[in-house]
Amino acid sequence: MSIFHKLKEFAYDTAYIWWQEMKQVFRDEGVLIFFIVVPLAYPLIYSWIYNNETVHEVPVVVVDESHSHLSRQFIRLCDASPDVHVAYYAEDLDDAKSLVSRQLARGVYLIPSDFSTRLNRMEQGVVSVYCDMSLMLTYKAIFQTAMTVSQQMGAGMRVKLSGNYTKREDVISVQPMAVDEVAMFNPSGGYGSCILPAVLMLILQQTLVLGIGMSAGTARERNRNGQLVPHDKRYNSVYPIVGGKALCYAMIFAVMGAYLSMVVPRLFSFPMLADGYGLLLILIPYITASIFFGITVSCVVHYRENVMLLMVFVSVPLLFLSGVSWPQTSIPGAWQGVSWLFPSTFGIRAYVRMNSMGATFGQVLPEVRYMWIQAAVYFGAACLVYGHQLRISKRFAMSTDPNDNTL
Repeated sequence: MSIFHKLKEFAYDTAYIWWQEMKQVFRDEGVLIFFIVVPLAYPLIYSWIYNNETVHEVPVVVVDESHSHLSRQFIRLCDASPDVHVAYYAEDLDDAKSLVSRQLARGVYLIPSDFSTRLNRMEQGVVSVYCDMSLMLTYKAIFQTAMTVSQQMGAGMRVKLSGNYTKREDVISVQPMAVDEVAMFNPSGGYGSCILPAVLMLILQQTLVLGIGMSAGTARERNRNGQLVPHDKRYNSVYPIVGGKALCYAMIFAVMGAYLSMVVPRLFSFPMLADGYGLLLILIPYITASIFFGITVSCVVHYRENVMLLMVFVSVPLLFLSGVSWPQTSIPGAWQGVSWLFPSTFGIRAYVRMNSMGATFGQVLPEVRYMWIQAAVYFGAACLVYGHQLRISKRFAMSTDPNDNTL
């Protein structure tokens, strides 16, 4: 057989497998949910929840045992801040804890009875802050408000005791060095701009792997020999099988990838510093690596539900291992090695650095190279596994029908 006929047969087999896989995707409600519904709806819900970026008017309860002018001043300044709202007063700490346990308040300010006395004696006053640690954003608002108010009151007392004659001297005594605080790569200082770009990339990988795994589980349950490869003469070579399946998934997730990386950030005003061409150079290797990674993982899926138990469990660890929500330098070396097995590690880093931090393509080129290496390795792994499945399917066909030579 000539090279032309081999290429023609390869193209026909690939197109046939692509068409069969595409039909299976749109006939299977479970796969369709992971391929279409979840990538479309889940990012919108998640981004909408965190669209305000920061929390304001967090309710707190005050236990004022001092009942002095200075304690009332502290309470008024806290209540005047945009982040905290003094919603309740309690007689003692036990009553305040009861309000927090019922979720009526998120924190407690306890002002001791000697608060004013210690300050008037030029001693250090103490205000105890109790926070509900289940929400980091509310903890940050309550604690930072108390710190800011205490520094402001301390500056006012320092001015009164300094004996200055001009306002300029008062300013210098309070703040000898002017500090201009600028939040890098996150102008709003919010949770959404910091974490959600990484979450969007993780959703792209997880939904892709979940859908591929569920499709493979369905194929195993339907085939009479319980294998991935059906008893069909067109499934006679490894490369058309892997290529046809990958082409099907790539066509779907080319649209989903553009939606998640370009449309959703613009809808919710997340940082968008990269152009479409730069994002395309990241998405192509990322989706390719994720597809072959998903095909490789799907080979160990015997039932539809198995892949959900496997991939949903690792979603949160993968977010931490990417180095976005936890510093990459603080991740132990062994766990960093584990993170290199997943395309999301390098895909998230490249996307966040280019789109949120303004890095050039040359600066994320190492991550892109790693993703291409992953794509090549997982392509080889997928071919090896499907080659094994072909041999098993062929032996099964020969054992049931010795005259059947279709495989």
